[in-house]
Amino acid sequence: MEPSEAGRHVRYAADEKPPAPLAFGLGLQLAALTIAGIVLTPSIVIRAAGGSDTYLSWAAFAAVAVCGITTIVQAVRVGRIGAGYVLLMGTSGAFIAVCIGAMAQGGPALLATLVIISSFFQFALAARLSLVRRIFTPSVAGTVIKLIAVTVMPIIFDMLGKAPEGAPALAAPVSAGVTIAVIVAIALAATGVWRLWAPVIGVVVGSAVGSAFGIYDFGRVADAAWIGFPEGGWPGFDLDFGPAFWTLLPAFVLVTLVGAIETVGDSIAIQHVSWRERRAVDYRAVEGAVAADGMGNLLSGLFGTIPNTTYSTSISVTELTGVAARRVGVAVGLIFLVLALLPKALAIVLAVPAPVVAAYATVLLAMLFVVGMRIVVQDGIDYRKGIVVGVSFWIGVGFQNGVIFPEYFAEFAGGLLQNGMTAGGATAIFLTICLEAAKPRRRRMETAFDDSAFRPVSEFLRQFASRNAWSKETAQRLDAIGEEALATLMQRGGERGARRRLRVSASRDDGGAVLEFITASGEENNLEDRIALLGEHTAGTPAEHEISLRLLRHLASSVRHQQYHDTDIVTVHVKGVE
Repeated sequence: MEPSEAGRHVRYAADEKPPAPLAFGLGLQLAALTIAGIVLTPSIVIRAAGGSDTYLSWAAFAAVAVCGITTIVQAVRVGRIGAGYVLLMGTSGAFIAVCIGAMAQGGPALLATLVIISSFFQFALAARLSLVRRIFTPSVAGTVIKLIAVTVMPIIFDMLGKAPEGAPALAAPVSAGVTIAVIVAIALAATGVWRLWAPVIGVVVGSAVGSAFGIYDFGRVADAAWIGFPEGGWPGFDLDFGPAFWTLLPAFVLVTLVGAIETVGDSIAIQHVSWRERRAVDYRAVEGAVAADGMGNLLSGLFGTIPNTTYSTSISVTELTGVAARRVGVAVGLIFLVLALLPKALAIVLAVPAPVVAAYATVLLAMLFVVGMRIVVQDGIDYRKGIVVGVSFWIGVGFQNGVIFPEYFAEFAGGLLQNGMTAGGATAIFLTICLEAAKPRRRRMETAFDDSAFRPVSEFLRQFASRNAWSKETAQRLDAIGEEALATLMQRGGERGARRRLRVSASRDDGGAVLEFITASGEENNLEDRIALLGEHTAGTPAEHEISLRLLRHLASSVRHQQYHDTDIVTVHVKGVE
């Protein structure tokens, strides 16, 4: 098997141990790249909602501490929690809009309660990720991510002009303009690692300009202690569960689930750049990443701060440096925990002027919008998906701006649809369910997963071919694929003595058929990896356990194996049937 393009540059794979100085050196680089974003996101939310400086100091401390804990968990994997890869955790820009709403309507205590409750939905998604793979699709995730930018941008634009009383008139526009100009210029002109530093350099330069105008808060930095915990600030919980809670909860749950889908994308991407040889995606690691994300949100709620998510910066740095060792993730987490106990270091970031913070957020949200577009496009967009994405996006925009029949919907469910993310996201989920229902009907069968399964599966596939009026040769081909897929699954490791069930589904697909075999997980390697390895062993007599894989590889157009903690899903595409 040929190594992937990124894999050729891997110096230390995920399971290898680089020297400690190298690991901590890269960890320090990653921490420096992301600490500003981790601290500035709470700053954006709390400043926009009119929160206190005391709470801001606490929220920044808690955010950095939680990110440190969860980054370590992502790297080392504790049970089923964690990906086992270098996945940095940081405060989530996706939550900016709903967190501002919670702060405005019920203060930090309501925010903490909503974050805790919504985190349980993420745990549930991690435990049953295989069941919702057809509903929470990349099209849904991409649409909601684009709507995040639409929802937050008016708030950010309002912050661009905010400066302390008595500040020069040009202080806000000049410092904000310089920040955006520097970030964009470096991002466009630089290559490699310098491009990753563009936001940090832009904020530093913008703050320097702001200090020249006298709007950088040096007093906050001078008053902060060198080491210790922030005094007060923990908000507690709002357990009244009043109208504001029920109005905001659907939006929090939706953003939480969308954030989980973004984590799925990051956890898949980090696997591609963490090994020398190309490997099929291990969805057990993906489930672990989502579970760690949920743990981070739960801790964020308990600590009373902004929820977190995976940062794709770790993927870019891993690809650039070729160091994917888990030690780097542990090093980053430890550095975050140390920084959380250095109030003066955090105060340097919190003292950044509001116009500079808003300028940074403008670029961040602009890129978030592009990320949403990329997610949609990379999944492949046809006419039907285009309808789902386009209609959902513009319905979200319309409700966010209050222009879609406001006399009927403005007060509906306590103003639930006034949030563009909720309205557009709900529309995308509904249309996706409709699209799934409109596809050719899947034929399904279920049987015990043992040697007795061969006969009913063979009969099921022959009947499926007969219903579609396909030829005898096609029926025999499907029958052979089913037999070899079952033989391969039977040969895999796992709990032989346990009672397991097999579910088989079959459907038409543009000049072909899609067969899906679902059963309990085994513990051996992914079938895609094993099929790919067959290409390296063409000489000699094949081992007995390889025969079924070779036949399956010959008969099918593609074989995809998704391994979850509790489920194996083998999807076989067959082209050219008639």
